Amino acid sequence: MTAPHFLSIGEAMLELSAAGQADLWRLGIAGDTLNTAWYLRRLIGPEWRIGYFTRVGQGEFSQKMLDFLTAEGIDTSHIARDPFREIGLYAISLKDGERSFSYWRDSSAARLLADDPGPLDRALDGSTIAYYSGISLAILSQQGRTNLAQALAKARTNGTKIVFDPNLRPRLWKDAAAMRAGIEAAAAGADLILPSFDDEATHFGDPDPAATIRRYLSLGAKHVVVKNGGGPMRFGGSEGDGHLPDLTPDTPVDTTAAGDSFNAGYLAAMIQGADCATAIRAGHALSRQVIRYRGALVPEAVKAVVQY
Repeated sequence: MTAPHFLSIGEAMLELSAAGQADLWRLGIAGDTLNTAWYLRRLIGPEWRIGYFTRVGQGEFSQKMLDFLTAEGIDTSHIARDPFREIGLYAISLKDGERSFSYWRDSSAARLLADDPGPLDRALDGSTIAYYSGISLAILSQQGRTNLAQALAKARTNGTKIVFDPNLRPRLWKDAAAMRAGIEAAAAGADLILPSFDDEATHFGDPDPAATIRRYLSLGAKHVVVKNGGGPMRFGGSEGDGHLPDLTPDTPVDTTAAGDSFNAGYLAAMIQGADCATAIRAGHALSRQVIRYRGALVPEAVKAVVQY
C-alpha cells in the first residue's frame, strides 16, 4: 500500500532574523507553506510522507535549502533546479512582538514553479492532501496560476484533499482586485480553507468570522476554519459548525509563523482522527508556543505541546 502523502506547494526562502545583538542576524530557511510542512513533519509519524514542491537554483544557498529539507525529513524529489535563478531572501523586523518583512524575491526561481504543468501533475499524483496558500498563487504568472489550478483540480478529482490558506499579501499582487479574484477562484476548489480574520476583514470587508465562513462556503469551499489572532474561533461547513470562545491568547515575542504553525497543528490532529474543535485546540496550542520564540521554525515549541 502506498504511504499517505502530504504535498506542500510554494516558495521557501532564506530568512534573516534578529540574533539578539545589534547588527547580528541569524540565517535560516522558511516560507509560509514550508513552515507548515516542517511543523507537520514533527507532529505526525513516519508513515506519512511530507513533500515540498517548489523551484530553486543551482547555487550554494539553494543547495543549503535542499540539504536542510532532507535533514528534516521532507521529501525534495519534486523540487526542480533552475539554471538562471536562485532562491529569495526576506528579513524579519519586530516591534512589540509584531513582525514586518523586507523581501528580495522578484527574480526567485520559485516564481516559475508552475510554468511547466508536467512536474506539478507528477508531484500531485497519488497525494492524500495538497496544501498551498495565497502567497503560492501571488508569486506566479497568470499562466502559472492557471496551470496550478488545473493540476489541483485534476488531483482533487482523483481523491486528493485540497487545503488552502488565503494568506493575503497585497504587495505581491498587481492590485487589490486581482488579489481578491485570485483568492476567490482558489477557494472555489478547496476542501478546507484556513483564513485569518484580520486579513479577511481588511481586504474583503467581513464584519465578523461568521461572515468569512459564509462567503467562502458560497464560493464553493467545503469547510472553513477562521483563525482569529489567538482569540475566539469559528468554523463551519462539511465538518459541522461551531464556536470556540475559550481559547487563551498569549503575548507574542514574535508572531512569525503563527498561522502556519496553527495550520500544521490543526492538520496533524485532523490526520489523526480528531474532530474540528479538537483540531483547532491543537493548532492553537502549537501556535501559542511558536510565538514565544523568535523566527519561523521553533523546535522547542513542538516539544512543548501535546501531540494529538
